[in-house]
Amino acid sequence: MAESFSRDHPLDLLAVRSAKRGTFTLASGRQSSLYIDARMTTMSPEGLSVIGPLALSALRDAAWSVDAVGGLTMGADPIACAISYASASTATPLRAFTVRKEPKAHGTAKLIEGPFRSGDRVAVIEDTITTGGSARKAVDAVRAAGGTVVGVLALVDRDEGGRDALEADGVRVIALARAAEIVARMPPA
Repeated sequence: MAESFSRDHPLDLLAVRSAKRGTFTLASGRQSSLYIDARMTTMSPEGLSVIGPLALSALRDAAWSVDAVGGLTMGADPIACAISYASASTATPLRAFTVRKEPKAHGTAKLIEGPFRSGDRVAVIEDTITTGGSARKAVDAVRAAGGTVVGVLALVDRDEGGRDALEADGVRVIALARAAEIVARMPPA
């Protein structure tokens, strides 16, 4: 099992590897002077080894009894896989899945890939929440496939209303980091 890391470690990784200042258009269509490309952290060996155990611990601390973790591709994929891997040697291993943006046009025409099962209790995973739109798509897909969404676990909450929108719809949200915490650790411009 991976060694234990403090909550500050992923914040430092995100600040150095993932956060950028400038002018950006986010997936939500909003303009921002801050971009957090979480994949620069979540797809690195160190990021995977740190985020998986911390996210698993956050799920367990919240008492979210889930069978599987996953979310909208591509941001959720490495985080869900890291959580699943971190859970492998526990009494309750979690399966990882991914939600496609569109169903496959061939083969089984699935929208959800991986070992997701109808009836699963699920934590939807999100790399960065801004408006909550990507998480909402994953929540809707899981529910349509017969799953129960226990909540959304985000790596980063930008504090721009996404958490509030999801919680207003009855979906609980846990965030491992807030954008302001990452900005506070960024190297000087």
